[in-house]
Amino acid sequence: MSMSSNNITKKRKLLDTLASVGMLLVAAALAIPLVKMGDVQFLSPFKWVFAAGALLYTVARVLNPVDSAESLRLRRLHRMQAWAGIAFVIAAFFWFYNEERFGNAAGTLQITRQTILFALVGAVLQIVSSWMIFSREKKEKKTSA
Repeated sequence: MSMSSNNITKKRKLLDTLASVGMLLVAAALAIPLVKMGDVQFLSPFKWVFAAGALLYTVARVLNPVDSAESLRLRRLHRMQAWAGIAFVIAAFFWFYNEERFGNAAGTLQITRQTILFALVGAVLQIVSSWMIFSREKKEKKTSA
């Protein structure tokens, strides 16, 4: 293992940890408001938590270092994770937009409907890409050995 490959591995681990923290913030910001569905004022601080988690996740995935030894397919799968982050950022945008648009007259689900939709899109992209990366790395290690 060369020095540059070792540095890439360290950076990737750090960025994966930051992405995990971002995902936890996104999940918490979506789950906690479900406890008090009737109170729209209770929602307001969680949009900031969601946005911070989405931004942290997206930055970690966009800055993910590329190893030149990886196959083109693996590099594309890592890029797919960045698209999941973009879906989370769009979800955060809709939370801010719908809260401003509807105000206190709307219900919790009316404000967070598109947020939940785009968060699900991001989650599916993340799950599929993570599974495919694991599978592809396992397959490439098997063929190289």
